[in-house]
Amino acid sequence: MGQSGAGPGPIAPDGSPVEYFARLRTRGEPEIVHGAVPAHATILELGAGAGRVTNALVALGHPVVAVDESAEMLAHVDAETVCASIEELALDRRFDVVLLGSFLVNSADRELRRRFLTTCRAHVRPDGCVLIQRNVPGRVPPAAQVADDGFVATLEYRIGAQTWTHTITNHDLDDVALAACLREASLEIDGFLTEDRTWIRAVPR
Repeated sequence: MGQSGAGPGPIAPDGSPVEYFARLRTRGEPEIVHGAVPAHATILELGAGAGRVTNALVALGHPVVAVDESAEMLAHVDAETVCASIEELALDRRFDVVLLGSFLVNSADRELRRRFLTTCRAHVRPDGCVLIQRNVPGRVPPAAQVADDGFVATLEYRIGAQTWTHTITNHDLDDVALAACLREASLEIDGFLTEDRTWIRAVPR
């Protein structure tokens, strides 16, 4: 979803600065997930990064497998990890819950988005669910450039004197567009977990 500018420290393949993300705290995501699934549900977290959400879900009693394409990110995770890209993941396992957070579903690459959701469908149990976090349609960060059906924004991260930049491209997905994307992956919307409809529960069709 992005590209990085120059900056110190390891940078993940998607352009995310590892040191910065390793220091981030949760913003209610683990509680949203925990409240939407059975106690001790097994969770596959795709694009887990440095474990900001993973580690909190483990503390809440969930066995979690964290997937990320950055080994440096996964070094901060206190759970089972798999270093792989989401779109190429093929585990011989299924889970009660598959989690696709961090607005990954808003990828501007339509084919990549389809493959993300196909991976979700391939790894969820028939009676399980996929929890998806999307950007609010039409919400544009400050200083972002509005593009067709979304925006492009360059984010700046700072830790002391260290600075990173990371350019992201977002594709808007309203309820109708999201439902269409899910159908392509044999999933369907089963409900919304938050009032702003940023968190969606999907189930196998």
